[in-house]
Amino acid sequence: MNKLQKLGGAAAITEAAIYLFAFIIFGAIINYPVAGADTSEILAHLADNQLLMTITNLIIYVLFGIVLSVLVLAIYERTKAQHITSRLAAVFGFIWVTIIIATGMTANIGLSTVITTGAENPDQAMTLWKMVNVMVEALGGGNEIVGALWVMLLSIAGLKSNAWSKPLSYLGMLVGVFGMCTIFPTDIFAMLFGVTQIVWFMWVGIAMIRSNDNS
Repeated sequence: MNKLQKLGGAAAITEAAIYLFAFIIFGAIINYPVAGADTSEILAHLADNQLLMTITNLIIYVLFGIVLSVLVLAIYERTKAQHITSRLAAVFGFIWVTIIIATGMTANIGLSTVITTGAENPDQAMTLWKMVNVMVEALGGGNEIVGALWVMLLSIAGLKSNAWSKPLSYLGMLVGVFGMCTIFPTDIFAMLFGVTQIVWFMWVGIAMIRSNDNS
């Protein structure tokens, strides 16, 4: 059990690092064409950055999901005997794992198909690219409800037990609220969810590595 907790702690810290990686890549390295760019500019940009975008999607979605599965299992083993809410949280946790991995595979297959199609039919490729973006955003890029429920349920369980400290549980509740608010058509809540979850993941990771403490 202690080994699993330390492994889960390392997984949580890895998740925070992946979030930071995503912020850096999309904030400073991959610069999408400005609004109003024509089809040829957008398709050229996608083709030029295909390798980087593919690797990024593998890291921020597929790898994130694989590592998350370890964390969900470790947290479940830590809290399952303390409150039934943690069991429900595990359900949403593993659903989130599935959705995130599916998002990454959809993004990469979609990107490859768009670039291939663009060589023959640019207009069709752009229509397809818009569809891919909608699917990615709906699954996990801009909709964080499932992940928010996982964190929120864990935090509720933490408030009813000694699995987590109360400050960590309150932070988790805030993360959950921001995630639930991503149903609104604004980017601010997705950003707040990501930023606060970085802190939450780091805190959870440290708490699990120091598994002999009360976190």
